[in-house]
Amino acid sequence: MSVETRPGTIRVGIVEDRAEIREGLTRLIGSAEGYRVLGAWQSMEEALRGLEREVPDVALVDIGLPGMSGIDGIRILRERHPNLVSLVLTVYDDDDRIFEALCAGACGYLLKKTPPHELLLGLGQAAQGGAPVSPEIARRVIGLFRRFRPPRMSGYELTPHETRILGLLVDGHNYRSVASELGCSVHTVNFHMKSIYRKLEVHSKSEAVAKALREKVVE
Repeated sequence: MSVETRPGTIRVGIVEDRAEIREGLTRLIGSAEGYRVLGAWQSMEEALRGLEREVPDVALVDIGLPGMSGIDGIRILRERHPNLVSLVLTVYDDDDRIFEALCAGACGYLLKKTPPHELLLGLGQAAQGGAPVSPEIARRVIGLFRRFRPPRMSGYELTPHETRILGLLVDGHNYRSVASELGCSVHTVNFHMKSIYRKLEVHSKSEAVAKALREKVVE
């Protein structure tokens, strides 16, 4: 018999191969008010099977997993469950893995040394459309994308309103704060984001932000 989830509860799935970390995360998140752990798996293969029964709001994913990597798994999760957001939790802080994870569709990137209260805050931000990253990762991301040269044409025919929304997301806003900044509803922001995704040929907010930074779509 399944446990009833209260309205507003953030449902979390955990993919972590180390038992002590997986169990610790399960206790931390499961005991926090407003959170519920739907499942905790030691591999991406197990997670993909488990998610066929019930899909959480946020998947907390390690990168260095046995078998399928977390990055490859995030790509599959994005394709199978478009409304599920994937948040990386890992020890790796190198440019290649950061870049690959964000391009695969991760909404954020946290290091395992993140304090428990900040991890819970990050899960909440991810569920609300935010892009939580550890401070060290944020600095590396900025440096990483600054090294990319923009293509000859990077306008993508975005409207001024779409460009402003994308610019706010690049500045770190989530959908709610964008709506507040522009004086519109979250539903309106979602409507414009669908158009932005189509024009940029991306599938997630993190991909849109990454492309905007890499190709200097917004200033």
